Amino acid sequence: MDNRGRLLESALQLFASRGYDAIGVQEVCEAAGVTKPTLYHYFGNKRGLLAALVQERGAPLLAELNQAVAYAGDLPQSLQQIVATYFQFFAREPLLYRLLLASWLAIPENEAFQVVVAFNEEQHRLVEAMFAAATVDHGNMRDRQRTYAATFLGMINTYISMALQRYVTLDADVQRQAVQQFSYGIYS
Repeated sequence: MDNRGRLLESALQLFASRGYDAIGVQEVCEAAGVTKPTLYHYFGNKRGLLAALVQERGAPLLAELNQAVAYAGDLPQSLQQIVATYFQFFAREPLLYRLLLASWLAIPENEAFQVVVAFNEEQHRLVEAMFAAATVDHGNMRDRQRTYAATFLGMINTYISMALQRYVTLDADVQRQAVQQFSYGIYS
């Protein structure tokens, strides 16, 4: 692995385990076995390091989600595809997902929040567009796509948070349960 790759991997390990704010540039450099000028050369600063980490490691989620949200007249199938996309991404990138969740829940003035906000808003936009497309077949959903997207993503992130704490394993049964829970509510 090259210096840039070691910096990204070390930053991910440290940021996910102790939080973005708790880690300094020097600690990332020491973990990667490089000097500060090397980090500054590749990323400019700590914020640039986090931005590159989110953009590069998160790009597959956005690409896969872009395909999963393609509504083809079957809302349960679309919901299932979206949940599967998130669960599979989490299985591949649990540390990144932990970091993304922690950063998203920080106050808006926090640097990590500012870095991930566009990434999270793009996910929301994609899921919201799927719900908007589904209103053709489900007129009762009209003008609620923003709320549906937020609550659906919130539920997915709750399941992933439970998996991070080892309360649940994100298997096919849990995927179906999540879609059913969202679709029918708690009385299903």
